[in-house]
Amino acid sequence: MLPYGRQSIVEEDVAAVAEVLRGDWLTTGPQVAAFEDDLAGWTGGVGCAVVSNGTAALHTAYAAAGVGPGDEVVVSPMTFAATASTAVALGATVVFADVEEETFTLDPAAAAAAVTSRTKVVSAVDYAGHPADYDALRPALAGSDALLLADAAHSIGARYHDRPVGSLADLTTFSFFPTKNLTTAEGGAVAATDPAVLERARRFRNHGLVRDRAEQRRPDEGGWHQEVHAFGLNYRLPDVLCALGRSQLRRLGDFLAARERLVRRYDEALADLDGVLLPARRAWARPAWHLYPIRVLDGRRREVYDRMRAAGIGVQVNYLPVHWHPAFADLGYRRGSCPVAETFYAQQLSLPLYPGLADADQDRVVDALTAALRGAPAPSAA
Repeated sequence: MLPYGRQSIVEEDVAAVAEVLRGDWLTTGPQVAAFEDDLAGWTGGVGCAVVSNGTAALHTAYAAAGVGPGDEVVVSPMTFAATASTAVALGATVVFADVEEETFTLDPAAAAAAVTSRTKVVSAVDYAGHPADYDALRPALAGSDALLLADAAHSIGARYHDRPVGSLADLTTFSFFPTKNLTTAEGGAVAATDPAVLERARRFRNHGLVRDRAEQRRPDEGGWHQEVHAFGLNYRLPDVLCALGRSQLRRLGDFLAARERLVRRYDEALADLDGVLLPARRAWARPAWHLYPIRVLDGRRREVYDRMRAAGIGVQVNYLPVHWHPAFADLGYRRGSCPVAETFYAQQLSLPLYPGLADADQDRVVDALTAALRGAPAPSAA
């Protein structure tokens, strides 16, 4: 089965991990700060806190923003469930706001209509690697104390009006899962423009421990002393995985260029294919292209999915609208509340896209899609 996404590991990555394994630190050591510094090179200098995975990044970011019981968090429904479930885990109420046509990122008008005096965070999602319209989203927060969060699990390295993702919102979260644009196996990060918020994120990922004597309530307890002032969790990313991330990050520019080239090949090959719509790109954006999401028209998405899977093409659907999950339905959320996202879901299909995808395999994807739409037997793999 040709996968829809996969990691790209080379000998330099293996050597970076092996070097740490032979050293003195496996968990929190010098590679952590070094990886955070390297990441800041891609966020326009905005400081980062690395964590154990992308879900942990969201949970940490919401905690650092002070999200808690009685608060509301506005969320796009076109995302993985964690963008919403981590806010619920902190006691907040999630308010879903619909997405824009074409990019399927958070609609600024829908976000503005959803913001109330209880809103703590507005969470935009850079769907498929295309940045949300952050300048248009800012006015939605006017008159509130809410923070703007960019869920950039798909979009590290993307640019918006020539500004890097990571610098566009008050908080930005990244994921380094194997199918993402770079990997640490599991891992993630939080970027925060406010140093105080960043410090809260760093404490939360380490049980909430306070080690600075100047900030402790009983600093004379002894040299071993550390205190918990606010509860946190163990979301630390170990040195060995940070070393992998640093090695991967050195090739991020190459990864992005490879994805962009493959997107151009898909665009050219599928331009005249009836029954599908290709992903759009706004003039002000340079997407990171984590996904290549087409829309299959005329109610044929399930048929095309099944045919392509039978042909050995690992297409995927990204995502079930979050409010459709039974856990949210049980909380009272109902279908029909976000019609743009729901219509898109009924059509969406992600074609294989990753830096190591060979041209011949991409041509096989195109042939299988063409055959599926024509109702013909899928071409066999050579």
